[in-house]
Amino acid sequence: MANAEHSGRPVEALGATAGDGPRTRLRAARLGLWLLAAVLAVRQVAVVLSTPRGERLTDLETWVGPEGVLHVSGSLYDSTRFTGTPFGGLVLKPLVRSAEQALGWGWTFGTLLLVVALGVIAARALPRPVGRRTALLAAPVAVSLLVLSLPVRNTLWLGQTSIIPVLLVLLGCFAARGQRAGGVLIGVAAALQPTLLLFAPLLWFTGRRRAAAATGVTFAAATALAWAAMPQDSHTYWVHHMAGVGLGGPADDLANQSLHGALLRLGLEGPLEIALFLLLGAAVVVLALRRAVRYAHDGQLLLAVAVTGCAAIVVSPTAWQHQLLWVLLTAVGRVGRRASDRPVWPVAVVLVMTLPARMMLPNLAALHPLRDNVVLLAALAAATAVPFLSRTSPYFRSPVPTRYADPVPARFAFVPLLPFLRRVLTRPNLLLELLLIRVTYAAYAKVRLAATGGSNSAGRARAEEHGQQILDLERVLGLDIEHAVNHAVVKIGWLRNFFDFYYTSFHFAVPLTVLGLLYWRRPVDYRWARASLGFTTLLALVGFWLYPLAPPRLMPDLGIIDTVHGVQDFSQPDYGTLTALTNQYAAMPSLHFGWSLWCGLVVAIIAPRVWMKALGLLHPLFTAAAIVATGNHWILDAVGGAVVVGAGFGLTYLLQGPRARAVTAGGGTGGESGDKAGAETAGETGGESSAAAGAGARSEPPAPERDRTPS
Repeated sequence: MANAEHSGRPVEALGATAGDGPRTRLRAARLGLWLLAAVLAVRQVAVVLSTPRGERLTDLETWVGPEGVLHVSGSLYDSTRFTGTPFGGLVLKPLVRSAEQALGWGWTFGTLLLVVALGVIAARALPRPVGRRTALLAAPVAVSLLVLSLPVRNTLWLGQTSIIPVLLVLLGCFAARGQRAGGVLIGVAAALQPTLLLFAPLLWFTGRRRAAAATGVTFAAATALAWAAMPQDSHTYWVHHMAGVGLGGPADDLANQSLHGALLRLGLEGPLEIALFLLLGAAVVVLALRRAVRYAHDGQLLLAVAVTGCAAIVVSPTAWQHQLLWVLLTAVGRVGRRASDRPVWPVAVVLVMTLPARMMLPNLAALHPLRDNVVLLAALAAATAVPFLSRTSPYFRSPVPTRYADPVPARFAFVPLLPFLRRVLTRPNLLLELLLIRVTYAAYAKVRLAATGGSNSAGRARAEEHGQQILDLERVLGLDIEHAVNHAVVKIGWLRNFFDFYYTSFHFAVPLTVLGLLYWRRPVDYRWARASLGFTTLLALVGFWLYPLAPPRLMPDLGIIDTVHGVQDFSQPDYGTLTALTNQYAAMPSLHFGWSLWCGLVVAIIAPRVWMKALGLLHPLFTAAAIVATGNHWILDAVGGAVVVGAGFGLTYLLQGPRARAVTAGGGTGGESGDKAGAETAGETGGESSAAAGAGARSEPPAPERDRTPS
């Protein structure tokens, strides 16, 4: 978040009247964000408490159930579901008994209060100076992100205690009065989660030696106390299980996002795996602590704490999902000199910590090692590699500013409806674009499947009824040519093969190619085209949801031959190919035709030569023929696709105004030269302040950047 005092205006000179408006808007935004955080929290609690007992708070049941490990005279670790330290079992027993009395309600709401406290402390620990906007909005934003994160959701669902060590560390670093008190709190956290002992050297090397000593003494005393009270359990945990290895599940389980788990998943085992784990772990600890000490001396203590926590995740024998909150805290670090690069790291962290790994990366065998270890890779990057900016850097508070195209006059006075969405001259950050495109497509696929209740059989009858309605309407209009075209094409082998290939190969390849060329050659047009494609797809999802429609090939009595997927078994409840992967009843509108029409229109509008425009317009014509010939769509589906494409372009025009043509202050209009000139400047960022946006096209980059060559 941009600091309010960095706008360059003397706040005092504005007077009370000028300041009332922004101050009121900030208070309203803060209230809205707190309401959002409350809604998210209530939703999470409702999901947990509405689930039948036995399916929720399952880890808590190991403490409080009829056979709970704390209710028997045997070992805590007779059940491998208990993963805590002996000290954790000793000191948390009273809390668990109170939770038992409340049947989980007390535990759930208590955990939620801990999450709120964690968010508030993290917001107050941001590096100074903190602007008014950041001070007002940081806490509700932090709480909302924490509630949405997978570690907190798992903690609430399982009934875990993993919030407590993180909160104790933050309290010890930012809230405790005196070094000894802070060290005691961090020592207790380490007694609950041993790898947090890494905070002792961080405290030592940053000059808080009393706190470091108190941390070590407290950890040793707590562990010794637990050993004296439960010697058998302590021996089991520290010696037999080597600080918890194997508790809670196999160490090579995908949920174990530690370096040890990743090496086991790669097929390494035995002495070789242990030696490699110790060697790599030591290297990670050294690099992470050096970086953390540097950031602490730089005044970014919260970032230093987060980096150290990420190192603790990497070197832990087991790091289950509910223990991974440290990665989310690294979002406070600033990365990149340009404004376009600034959102990349926080967006990546938020996506990794809030979405399942399968939504982050495609389901390709070659990407499985990355997908299976995505949180570990994020923690490893934060601990050792991400180049967080120093507060002494001139780009820390003032990145290279964004430049904007001059507004294009609109035909209507009310256009654009959102004038702050100005046309940025340069291409956006590629990594950020790829992340957003992948996540957006994954969300699109899930919504498309959910449109029929999560499976094809759930919406089959309704979709076939709608299919009959479409067929009857086409007969009235004289457009019912699907059967005739399909059977005519089937008789001509080469033509059938051509349309099958065109249908299966060009649907994604052509739009991605168009986007790629626009991104590289015409960044301003890329943003315009991307926005219209996004609106088109969003409107199509609404159509899939409201009007599930069976395509001709899935109408039992129509006699259409499915040339692409093969013979359909209509006797099966979930007949059809790919029923587990996509919604087969999302035929209206046709995005096959819609995306192809979008490609054709974009090429026709932007391409400099007539033959290019004509070639672009041939693509939707071939696609329309292919979707009908293969039996995958009705004629009216293509009409629906054309409608959502037109609406997509219309919404883009309505919200942002006409497509920008003027490009740079020195370089012509709308052409390649202007785009290349714009590539030397900063890109767009979604979190920029209105002051930076207003300065946009008239701002000069800082002196070190003026002679920079384009990257």
